[in-house]
Amino acid sequence: MLGLPDGTRACLFDLDGVLTDTASVHAAAWKQMFDEYLRARDGAGFVPFDVTADYGPYVDGKPRLEGTRSFLASRGIELPEGDPSDGADTETLWGLSTRKNDLVQVKITEGVQVYPGSRRYLEAVREAGLATAVVSSSANAEQILRVTGLETFIDHRVDGVTARERGLPGKPAPDTFLAAAADLDVDRSAAVVFEDALAGVQAGRAGGFGAVVGVDRLGQAAALREHGADVVVTDLADLLERS
Repeated sequence: MLGLPDGTRACLFDLDGVLTDTASVHAAAWKQMFDEYLRARDGAGFVPFDVTADYGPYVDGKPRLEGTRSFLASRGIELPEGDPSDGADTETLWGLSTRKNDLVQVKITEGVQVYPGSRRYLEAVREAGLATAVVSSSANAEQILRVTGLETFIDHRVDGVTARERGLPGKPAPDTFLAAAADLDVDRSAAVVFEDALAGVQAGRAGGFGAVVGVDRLGQAAALREHGADVVVTDLADLLERS
């Protein structure tokens, strides 16, 4: 009844954009951070960060540092990497990334929305007895799961903090998804990846999982398929209707 391949034992969910509408929270924080930096660098004639054109290709689904690096590179800007201790006012990749995370923290406290269809799907997954994990590049995943009450439905979490502690490369590398499946003691062929980001579905395909479900929140269904999604839906509840 879940629209999944026979033999599925675990569901590996990205968080932002799949279960929660934190993608819009992150997009707003990225825009504010980059626009403030570009305005200070280039003056009043700066070209703003475009959420529609820039968010998906350069930052969505990637670890924060890589998102910062990727977007700046698209504008021909190179900065020293710095290190994680750099403050939010430091002109390094780590400094700008820290600034972005500070903005996200503020926005999270203002409220995070759970997609109703995603909550319904999680309830159905629970009833079916499948194992669940959240696999997110975010360092704020634990806080978001707690704030939204979704932690009730999640058995395990591999996030940006986990990746840093274990030395796991971020998406589009499949390592974080593979780690989640291993932690759940489920073979990759019996685990399904749920992703809304191009880098995420690419990671799911590279990992050789049983299936990759693309969740199209940004009108990029064709691109999700091109990057590795076996099926694309606009909402997880669509899978219940297909069953």
